[in-house]
Amino acid sequence: MISKSIKNYLLAATVCCGFAAAMTSCNDEWKDEQYEKYISFKAPLNDNGVTAVYVPYSRHNDDGSLTYGQGISHYDLPVIVAGSTRNESNLTVHVGHSDTLQTLNYERFGSPTYRADITDLYYKDMQQFASYPETMQINSGEDVGLLRIKFDFNNIDMVEKWVLPIEIKPDGSYQAHPRKNYAKAMLRVYPYNDYSGNYSATTLTITNADDPDNATGMETARGYVVDDNTIFFYMGNIDESRVDRRHYKVFFRFTPTNEEGNQGTVELYTDNGDKNLFQNKGTATYRVYEQIDEVRPYLLHHYIIISGIDYDYTDYTSVADYPMAYTVKGILTLERQLNTQIPNEDQAIEW
Repeated sequence: MISKSIKNYLLAATVCCGFAAAMTSCNDEWKDEQYEKYISFKAPLNDNGVTAVYVPYSRHNDDGSLTYGQGISHYDLPVIVAGSTRNESNLTVHVGHSDTLQTLNYERFGSPTYRADITDLYYKDMQQFASYPETMQINSGEDVGLLRIKFDFNNIDMVEKWVLPIEIKPDGSYQAHPRKNYAKAMLRVYPYNDYSGNYSATTLTITNADDPDNATGMETARGYVVDDNTIFFYMGNIDESRVDRRHYKVFFRFTPTNEEGNQGTVELYTDNGDKNLFQNKGTATYRVYEQIDEVRPYLLHHYIIISGIDYDYTDYTSVADYPMAYTVKGILTLERQLNTQIPNEDQAIEW
């Protein structure tokens, strides 16, 4: 007959063994994959349903020489293998063009049946300016691969709101991420040069000829790429929300006057000669200076200041048969913040 003390000992031992076995089982479970190994892009969408991507207009090597040629560049889009454990397979991921851009345009801007000219606000497919391989490789032991997208920006007109829609195509060896937009990328591509970007326009005044005593201003004005040395703005307070914006481009061509390239002249002109649209009255110049951040010494503030802006333009499309004349005068200032700890130039700019 087993004594009470022996029974208690055996019970305690059984409980301890069972607890240890349970703990071992739990620990083994953590070695297993907790999620499906879905394939997705790293391209989070903003409020407008697209991902802003900044790409040099011309890609340069470290020595300053052109990598491909004038107006030729590339962007590496991360492709991710999801999961809680490391990818142990060699994956060939298929990518291709997505047909979701029309749906996005309807959702964001409305149908042409509502307003015929609404399509001038639509995002426009830029696949004619882009190329990429139909497949890419993610090797065993790696969770991220890079899809190299090559761009030819020559003759691109940034009056259009260019978007490159691509998606991960299905394949039996993997599963594209089922969550909405994870397996699709809607890349709103902004090529940039040394002078493009969002300028502060608080010191730029806009005066209506019918009310010359009441000048107005703007917070910002975006300069869009034309080529390596030229950008364009929309005249006055016109921006890309106008369906008639293509009539009101004013080009700024930068010409350095010293070897360092940190100062020079800016030629203002337009490609629209209708309706006595534009008259340049000033002699614009620019200068560049840089300043280290006082709090974050790794951060470099790069400024471009355009002075002497002075031109007249006529808005002849806002109100039918009622042209309105304006004068624009003042200064535009661009600031770029560069993280000097990052050697890659386009990744170093804090957009």
